Formats: sequence, C-alpha cells, structure tokens
Amino acid sequence: MKRRNLELALLILGAPLVILLFAMLALNSTNDVKLTSLTVPLALFAAFIISHIVIRFKAPNADPAILPIVFVLAGIGICFVTRLAPKLAFNQVIWLFLGVAFMIAILCGIKKFENLSHYKYTFIVLGLVLLLSPLIPGIGKEIYGSRIWLGLGPFSFQPGELAKIAIVLFAAGYLSTNREMLSIFSWHIGPLRLPDPRALLPVVLMWGVALCIAVFEKDLGSAMVFYFVFLAMLYTATGKKTYLVLGTLLLALGFVAAWSVFTHVQIRVANWINPFADAQGAGYQMVQAIYSIADGDIFGQGIGRGLAYKIPVVESDFIFASIAEEMGLLRASGVLMLYLCFAIRGYASAARAKTDFTSFVCVGLTTLIVLQTFIIVGGVTGLIPLTGLTLPFISQGGSSLLASFMAVGFLLKAGDEGTGVTQEMRNATTTISSNSVLGRVALGKRLTHSVVWFSFLFCLLVGNLVRIMVVSAEAYQTMPSNNHTILRESHVQRGTITTADNVVLAQSVLQEDGTYQRKYPEGDLASHVVGYYSNKYGTSGIEASQNTVLSGAKGKASWIDVLKMQAGGTRVGNSVELSLVSSIQHAAQNALLGFNGACVVLDPKTGAVLAMASSPSYKASQFEQVLKDSLNTHTENSKLLNRATQVRYAPGSTFKIVTLATALEQQTAQLSTRYNSPGTIEIGGGKVSSEGKHDLGSITLQKAFAYSSNTVFGQVAVQLGAQKLVDGAHRFGFDTQPAFDVPTAKSLMANPADMTLWETAWAGAGQPVGNHDVIGPQATVLQMGMVACAVANEGKLIKPYLVKSIYNADGEKSYSATPKMFMQAMSPQTAHDCLTAMLSVVEEGTGRAARIANIKVAGKTGTAQTSKQDENTWFVGFAPADNPRVAIALILERSNGTVTAAAKAQNVLKSALVSKGLD
Repeated sequence: MKRRNLELALLILGAPLVILLFAMLALNSTNDVKLTSLTVPLALFAAFIISHIVIRFKAPNADPAILPIVFVLAGIGICFVTRLAPKLAFNQVIWLFLGVAFMIAILCGIKKFENLSHYKYTFIVLGLVLLLSPLIPGIGKEIYGSRIWLGLGPFSFQPGELAKIAIVLFAAGYLSTNREMLSIFSWHIGPLRLPDPRALLPVVLMWGVALCIAVFEKDLGSAMVFYFVFLAMLYTATGKKTYLVLGTLLLALGFVAAWSVFTHVQIRVANWINPFADAQGAGYQMVQAIYSIADGDIFGQGIGRGLAYKIPVVESDFIFASIAEEMGLLRASGVLMLYLCFAIRGYASAARAKTDFTSFVCVGLTTLIVLQTFIIVGGVTGLIPLTGLTLPFISQGGSSLLASFMAVGFLLKAGDEGTGVTQEMRNATTTISSNSVLGRVALGKRLTHSVVWFSFLFCLLVGNLVRIMVVSAEAYQTMPSNNHTILRESHVQRGTITTADNVVLAQSVLQEDGTYQRKYPEGDLASHVVGYYSNKYGTSGIEASQNTVLSGAKGKASWIDVLKMQAGGTRVGNSVELSLVSSIQHAAQNALLGFNGACVVLDPKTGAVLAMASSPSYKASQFEQVLKDSLNTHTENSKLLNRATQVRYAPGSTFKIVTLATALEQQTAQLSTRYNSPGTIEIGGGKVSSEGKHDLGSITLQKAFAYSSNTVFGQVAVQLGAQKLVDGAHRFGFDTQPAFDVPTAKSLMANPADMTLWETAWAGAGQPVGNHDVIGPQATVLQMGMVACAVANEGKLIKPYLVKSIYNADGEKSYSATPKMFMQAMSPQTAHDCLTAMLSVVEEGTGRAARIANIKVAGKTGTAQTSKQDENTWFVGFAPADNPRVAIALILERSNGTVTAAAKAQNVLKSALVSKGLD
C-alpha cells in the first residue's frame, strides 16, 4: 500500500475511536447522543482529511503514521478538555484548527527544507528572545508560580513553546555544520580523552540557558526538555556518549544547586518524595491525582464518570490523571503507546532523511514531543518530580497546541525529503560522503539506541501505572483521607445488613441531593457487630469488613453484574445477611443490662454466631456522638469496644474445661481419679486456694470439676506440666489469630518455658499469674464459646462466622457460608467425658442456676480475680446436652456474686432453644 493510502486508511481507522469518545461523553452527561454532540469530532476528522490531501501534494513521501497518531491524540485531548473545562473547550477547538492551519502553511510554504539551515543564527536569536521575553516587566506574567507567559489584556501566550522549535532548528543547523569538529576528542586528561573545550562550549551555553529558565522563570519542565533535546541531538550527530554523561552531570549539578537555594524546587522534591505529608497544602494536587489514577482500575470509570475535576487545573498539567481514571489502565497505556509510536516514526523519518540538517530536525522535534510527554506523565504519576508541562496535543492550552502542530508540520516536511534506503544504495555506488550509506549506518545505530531508550522510559511509565492502578490501588482507595472514595460511595446505594430472620439492621436511604444516608433502624440491636459507616469517620464492624461487598465493588452474583460494572454502569451494593437471630440477640443484650460484659451464642455444628452482645452498648444511629465521647473515655470503658471479641479476660474456672480435656487426652487422669481437695494447697512455693477455701476431702476429678476445686486442678496442671497444658490450650485455638468477620483479639497462653510450678498450677485453674511479658490464660468471650462448641461437637472445632449470605440487588445469592473445620481439639471420647463432667456442674454443682426444665444443660461456671475489688463471673455451656444445638459464653464484669452469669445464661439459652423449635 502506498504511503498516502496507508495514511488515509489509518485516519479512517482512528475516526470511530474519536467519535466513540464523544458519544460516550454525551451519553454519560445527557443520556442521549445527537448529531450535534458529534460536531467537533466530525469537524476534526474533516480538518485532518484536508491535511491529508495537502500532504499528498506537498509532502507525498512523508511518514504515513504520524498524522493519524496526532489525529487520535488531538481527538482525545478535545474530548477531555470538553469534559473537564467546558468553558475553555471552544477556545481549545479554535486553537486546534489554528494549529492545523499553521501545519498546512508550513507544508505549503517550505519549498526546500535544507534552506532553513542558512538561518540557524536567526533561529537562535529568535528562540532566546522568545524564551526570555516573559522576564520583561509589563508584559511578562507569572501564573501558578512560573513566569513563562506574555500577557496583553485578557490574552496570554507562552512564547517558550515556539522558542523550543526555533532552538531545535538552530541546533540542527549548528550540528550539521560542526558535526566533525564535535566528534574529535583531542583533549587528554590522564587516560581520559575529552572533547576540545571549544566543542563543549555549546553544551555549557545550553546548560546556562536551561538554568536561567529554571531559576528566573521557575519553569523546571521547559528547562529539562530544552536541555535534554539538545543532548539527544548532540549524541545523534556525534555518537559520543561522553556528551550524555557530561551533560547529565552538569544538569545534576545545576539541579542540586537550585534545590539548595530555591524554595520552589525544594517543595517540588518534597511533594515527589511524599505528597501525603502535606496532602491539604502543597501536595494537594499530587494527592488528588493519585486518588484519581488509583480509581481507574483496568477498564476505567467511564468517560465523564471520574472525579479528576477535584484536581486544580486538571485540564492542563494533570489531564493524564483524568485519562487514566476514566479510560483505565489498558487505554491509558494505549495513549502512551501512541506517543511511543510517534517516537518510532519520527526517528524513522530521521533515518530516511537526505541531509544531516533534515535528520537532526526530525530527531529534535520528535524528542521534543516525546520527552515532554515522559516528563509530564512521569510527574503526574509520581515517577519523577512534577514539572509544569502540558501533554502534547491533549492538554488544554493554545500555545502548546499551536507549537505541537507546527512541529508536526516541520516533521512531515522533513520526512518528505527522505531519500529512502534504495536511493541511498544508488548514491553509495557513485559517491561516498557523510550523507551516504556509510554515514547512515552509524546514524541508524544511534537512532535505534535512542528508540530503545525511549521504549525503556515508557515501560517505566506503564509499570508505574500498574503499581498505582492495580498493586496499590486498594491501599490508596481505602485511605481515610481519600475524598474521592468518600464522594463516590455517597452516591452508591449501599447494601442492607440483615439478621438471619430478616430484621434490617442497616440500610441506605436516598436523599434529595442524590446521595445516600446510612440508617440503623433497630437502635442498639447488634450495634457492635454491625458497626458504623461514615463519610467523615470511616467504618467499623461488618460495615468495615464487608465494605467492598456492601459498596458493590465485590461480591458479584453473576457475569451480568461483572459486565455492568466494567461498562461503567451505576454501582449498587450487595446485601449482607448475618447469622444473628434477632430474638437471641435481644435476649443476649437484655442479659447484660446493668453490667459491663459480653455474651456470645453459637451453633456448635456449623460455627454460626447466633448472637453477639457487648455492654455498655450504643444506638448505632448515634455513633458520631459516641465517637466524640470516646475521646474523653478510657478505652476499657468505651461503648465502642466489642467486649465479646476485643477484650481478653482471665477465664477463671471455665478454663478447667481445657485442663480437663488435656488431662484426659494425655491419660494423666480419668473422671474417676481421686484427688485430695483442701481449701488451700502449697505448690511450687506458693499457695493455691479454692473459692471460699472449703476443704472437700478426697473427691473424684469429676466432682472436683463440678464444685470447681482450684486445688485439685492445680495438681492436675502440675502433673501435666506447663508444656502439655499450653499445647492443650493451643488445640482449642489459644495463641492463634482467628480469621473472623469483626476485629478479634488473640487469646493467650504464657510461654511454658517461663512458667513456674506455682504459675502452672494457677493456669490450670484458669487464673493468669506471674510477672512475664505474657501471662496466661487470657481469653476472649468468643474463644470460650469456641471451647464449649468443641465439647458439644465431639471434639471438632468449627470456624465461627457472622456473614451467612451475600445477595445482589436482584436478590441473587453470590455467597453462602458453609461449616469449615478449624481444628480437632480432642477425641470424641474425651469430648464425651467432658460433656459428662459439664452436666454434673449444672445438675449438682456450681452451675445449677442454668438448669432448664426438661432440657439437659451442660456448662461450667467461673470466677476470675481482677485488679479491682469485685470479681468477674462466667458461664460457658451448651444445650440440649444429648444433642447440642446452641453453645454460650457469657461474662459479667465485677458482678460480685449478686447475680450469677449462669442465671443470665439460662435466659439466653431458653430464647435460643425456642428459636430452634425446642421449648
């Protein structure tokens, strides 16, 4: 296919992409696509078709891919400027068509490209005047901290954009004339060979000009582009990497000097290192950009659905952040690949060029556009320090757009004068010169090296996008300060949270402004489990652990749900059904009224948590006031504290279940084994006493369990030894961090190597003593409920859960909890023996207050010393004993024996059994 036909085909191929962008923008903003919505992309396509026709006649040998690439990039730019700054869109369209007109004028006006080299000194004078003109008092203007503008009334212009082109034309003319002189290294310093000092003069001059731009105009971006473009052209001309090394060292020296002296440079570097250190100040723009990019995911939020408008001046320097957010990782990477293709085609034009001047112009203009792209995208994404540059062809800004199209005009015209390899081969048979095949082979290698280097730089950009949009996306999105997440989720109908019997605990209610407010209609019912959701304070409880499910980000029930999300459709949250039963939850909370404490009710066969109560409680709808009050309250007294899972208590005599099970498993004792049960006994040089110091004489282990003899169980623990006692506790889940649906503390045992005989004896009785960093046993209420479940379920400990099911907005189930084995705590026979012992506690021992008529209850009471005057009382058990359906663990803090935990547990068990159909 001929070059121009290929160009036309690529333009036609790119047109639907640009039109589709505007159609999506119209659809998301007005819910309708009309012909008027597509006026701009159609007019843009017509302008580029006219340009194509001009190229057919004025530059027929120009590269066929450059114009289509620029067309797609310009279309993306106009679309996003229209989206982000609609008031500026009309002016941007005018500048775009003006840029196309200038590009055509250059193509038509230049008869012989080589003649431009005769005006190289005119170009450098013009370039320097344009660069430094913003420093002129009266017409020079400083905007956003950079003095790079000329202002005449309401009209402003960046002359530096045109200056870059003029300096490229000068550099091309200078290098083509002095290439041989610059390539000779005649200066010797020891073993090093360096270029003649006169050859270094242009490098030093360009370095000085770049430094002036950075210091006086405060334009770091333009200084870097200006300087590196010259170095790239110098390397292409000479092939000497020494210039790159020396030039980079000079730039680094200048940068360090500027950083040490100028505050604005220090601020840029500080924001690059950690923009979150001043997220509401100097780092605000960068932080908002990171939030936007992180929201882009793989496929984007959809055109018009992003929140990049939160970024100040997003339509200019930060427009790529909006592209990444709304188009996603794949398409944002595609935009970068278009620039890389532009680099490849521009350097291909340089390789085909007839003369050095033409070749160097292609190199300079291509590097100018592609390097500027790398610097601004690298800055916006945090790969390098941010500099104030525009994204060529895309960012809002007439000066940049005009200069970019002029550069394309020069590039196409220079490419038209390329001879091609065939012609070069013909020349080589008759003449040998610096412009023949022999010179082009060396030039081709340098251009190839440059393209490889640009490919590496753009791979870094894509890799950094992957880091932000995939690897670290969730971390950025869940930051408490992420106002994008907060605002986005306020428009999402968050899913409901219900009990297993369909009582609504949390729901979202639509407000007049289109946002949703979280409501908690059941007051304090299960408030510690449900938690809270707040745009200001964040989340807790199930609202936190199931946040992505409730907000609709996860938990899809079908492929239709996934497709709707990827298409950018309105997100609707999923509903979470808890395993809690409202009647049992009410009973558990009522049992704790007037006390600090906690209660957990479980199904021992499945692990379902049927109730989880903590006291003091709070109404979920008043959580903001509770949060404020908690600032002046000790943590242990906070209403927000879930005492069922987040507090470790001394388990007291309820731990004797663990000691008994371990002794039976190790065959250290049997239920019929007899022990002396004095009121007090000395073990390991210390005293161990039973409650009330009653002497029970010689009794069986089963009776000692029923009457909760500390002295007997102290002896049993010593017989076992610290290591076996701790190992036995581990089989029940102690010292293991459970994976649970709300935050849970790990129950603890002491290090057996640190435990003395006396400490071991008291540990066997359930009382942690000693002065070690960790003493044990210490257990959560949930942990002791799990101990009861293990006995009730023939030694098998099932993993507890709160989330029973998840449903999408259409009621389709995407998740259903199933019983999962946690660990085997003991053998079935040992579990049966422990059940027998626990029956005797309720029937004749310390737990008689838990008895229920016609139903056998197995349990264990406990009393634990605290640092305060009063004692905590426990009850751990299950019912019916012959076919356990519910297990319970309940603690009353500092109850002082006025009300027993066993009596409170009896009421809860009754309600639980009724809900199971057993009454």
